Amino acid sequence: MQAFTAERFHDRAEAGHVLAGIIARHRYVDPLVLALPRGGVPVALPVAQVLHAPLDLLFVRKIGAPEQPEFALAAVVEGEPEEVTLNAEMALHMRIPADWLEARRAEAHSEIARQRARYCQGRKRHDLAGRSLIVVDDGIATGTTLRAAIAALRRAGPHDITVAVPVAPPGAITALRAEVDDVICPLTPRLFQAVGFFYDDFPQVEDDEVMRLMGEAGRIIASGA
Repeated sequence: MQAFTAERFHDRAEAGHVLAGIIARHRYVDPLVLALPRGGVPVALPVAQVLHAPLDLLFVRKIGAPEQPEFALAAVVEGEPEEVTLNAEMALHMRIPADWLEARRAEAHSEIARQRARYCQGRKRHDLAGRSLIVVDDGIATGTTLRAAIAALRRAGPHDITVAVPVAPPGAITALRAEVDDVICPLTPRLFQAVGFFYDDFPQVEDDEVMRLMGEAGRIIASGA
């Protein structure tokens, strides 16, 4: 496949096919594709298809600071046990009460449980140990929340971790390369505004679409296609 030379993607499906074309040239050990819901799922499906690999979801919930919800004060990552990453210096600076943090953690835990039950329809989480994990999202702005998820994945003992995203700023990619085995990102614009700016069609991905795509991924694996 030729190198991607466009400056934007039509939609998440096209972005996924671009990633799949690159990833098809790589070799992985018992690969497992992990999509960040919801926007990462339509990107991840073509990747899972080209690898003939199962598709699972990687649930990460950001805890925003009081009065500044867009600022990631902490992140909760699904796991056994659940992983909580805290910006301790900022929490101390902002004088965040411990009981406030615990309440937000409990809310994040409940939402993760709700999403897994709804999206995966009772399917169990895949074992991560000894496998090549390919983590997929529709783009990265800062990578803060994703790095929290990667730290949790690393403790699960995978063979290697690859992050595959269609678009991200160069600084975020540089930071990620220090934490994973490989980063695949065909579009790294220096002037970065927002992930959606690099798509012609970038609607919110609804719950029903996530469930449909996860069902399609399951049928592909079951059929051996």
